[in-house]
Amino acid sequence: MKRLFYITATILVIAAATVAWYGYSILFKNNIKGETSYLYIRSGATVESLLSSADSLGTVINLNNLKKAAKFEKLDGNVKPGRYRIKQGMGNREIVRMVKYGWQTPLNITLAGNIRTKEKLAGILSRKIEADSVSMLAMLKNDSLAKSMGFTPETFIGMFIQNTYEVFWTVKPVELAERFKKEHDSFWNEERRAKAQAAGFTPQQITTLASVVSEETNIKAEYPVIAGVYINRIKAGIPLQADPTIKFALNDPSIKRILYKHLQINSPYNTYKLKGLPPGPITIPPVAAIDGVLSYEKHSYYYFCAKPSLDGSHAFASSLEEHGKNARAYQRAISKLKM
Repeated sequence: MKRLFYITATILVIAAATVAWYGYSILFKNNIKGETSYLYIRSGATVESLLSSADSLGTVINLNNLKKAAKFEKLDGNVKPGRYRIKQGMGNREIVRMVKYGWQTPLNITLAGNIRTKEKLAGILSRKIEADSVSMLAMLKNDSLAKSMGFTPETFIGMFIQNTYEVFWTVKPVELAERFKKEHDSFWNEERRAKAQAAGFTPQQITTLASVVSEETNIKAEYPVIAGVYINRIKAGIPLQADPTIKFALNDPSIKRILYKHLQINSPYNTYKLKGLPPGPITIPPVAAIDGVLSYEKHSYYYFCAKPSLDGSHAFASSLEEHGKNARAYQRAISKLKM
């Protein structure tokens, strides 16, 4: 009897060990090889499409074991869309539960450079997330949404501040807009709002002016000076006469020289014909330009033009006569280059 007991016990131990090892192999044993990769699961995905996507990564060691783990964890009907980081050392249970409970890995969206149109912004926003540029553009052109957030169709693009933002791959267009509204409100803190009010402008107007200033120069140190020029002109009732607004009105940023024919365009962005600020930003300005406008220099300049040094810097003038001299000096420098 004792012998039978020991034999039975041994068999049970072996069986339990076998089951445990099998369970460990299926659920917990490393099933990923190579470098870290990302599994993208679209909305409405099934277990089969999940397995297909995982197989296409080329990092899953045993796809059949992953399938068994999915069945054990009752993943069918519970696949959550998202972007999931898959790295060496992960077992099937960890992988399956990530997808089952939607434990996504966030990503970064960066707004930088010249973003002049809603179409370009839509492309940038949709480049890294599930939503496509068509749905993103529809959000940006949703006038009711813009109004609900305190913007006009023209100023809505100014809600998107240049920076890097951490989001989930599955974020919806409206959710993204809400996120940017929150970031916008955080950016426009009490200090910045106080500076805008002291200058006699709203945050949206400051953003619009900053968009013009940032298109006039690549030299950050000039932002406050050029802002001061435009604010002087606004207060004096003189049109801004800003060439970048004409390029925007013509939808042609490649124009090198503004001609008389260009100035005849009928557009609310024609600052040669109309006084004051244009109805909205002509680009999404960098933060440095916004802060440059908020800290604008109080001086007596009403004019500026490129310096004859041709280094991108500008010469400023208080009178039209002085401005004419600066402009002629610049033209002479350009003429020498053509000789």
